[in-house]
Amino acid sequence: MKKCVVIYNPKSGKRKKKQFTQTIIPLLEKYGYDTEVLYTQYKGHAILLMQVIGSVDLVIAAGGDGTLNEVVTGNFLRKKKLLIAPFPVGTGNDVSKMYGLTKDASKNLESLLKGTPKKLDICFINQKPFVYVACFGPFVDIAYQTPRKLKEKYGSFGYIIYALKKLNRPIVPYSIRYRVNGKWERGEFTFIFITNSTRVAGISHIYNDVLLDDNQFEVLFCKAKKPKELIQSIFHFMNNDEKREKNIISFKTNHLEIVFDKEIKDSWCIDGEEYREKNNKFLFQVKKEMKILVPQKKIKKLFHDESF
Repeated sequence: MKKCVVIYNPKSGKRKKKQFTQTIIPLLEKYGYDTEVLYTQYKGHAILLMQVIGSVDLVIAAGGDGTLNEVVTGNFLRKKKLLIAPFPVGTGNDVSKMYGLTKDASKNLESLLKGTPKKLDICFINQKPFVYVACFGPFVDIAYQTPRKLKEKYGSFGYIIYALKKLNRPIVPYSIRYRVNGKWERGEFTFIFITNSTRVAGISHIYNDVLLDDNQFEVLFCKAKKPKELIQSIFHFMNNDEKREKNIISFKTNHLEIVFDKEIKDSWCIDGEEYREKNNKFLFQVKKEMKILVPQKKIKKLFHDESF
């Protein structure tokens, strides 16, 4: 019999422990898995759990994007990497929704178990992995500062409610140097957006040509200095309105160095969680050392290599 470990964050979303296990364990047994459920107890716990579990056939990361990030981080600390499947339980679930998963737990699990293991590009910032996004600038703290009560009561709309309170805050530009393709550039930017995803912050199709195994990530630098201007710039960029958009620089790469002229006091947002480091130098790169279980229907759209 195959072995599956479910790492479940019981604080994600509204589903109860008993309801969750009653839904997934019988299905996993149907597909030939002997299943153990491990519950996270604190932030970062999934990283530790991933390091201490033995050799198993599948690890299901049941939670939000932050839980998936912890499971991936723990996986990279292992000598032998394990196959991972994302299972949406949290509020945002950008990665799971990108893979076509919904709110129906049974259908999600069946879709995953009938899926295909794919080698995935995992991005790193200063040796810390992130699954789909790293961003810096105004509003990025909304992902991890929005009160849990708002998310529990309003779901994804809770983020919007919290964001509206921040619209009048001034935006401070940062002077940086960055190196891409061996060449150094300089500029003043207010927002930095680095991703390997078609969906971020509940918005789909930010990029329409993203492939998750092309050994590249997407980079966006924005110069807009007012909240409204920033929102308009990103909107024009998403709609390919190059004539109206002059505040954005964008490109693809697999190696990016960013150096802030001064030590930064603000935090990055990594997969919806806060990432703070006392540093003004950040190195972004790609590693392809891990497999993720992907529903069959999304492989052609999201992966360059369609083979099993």
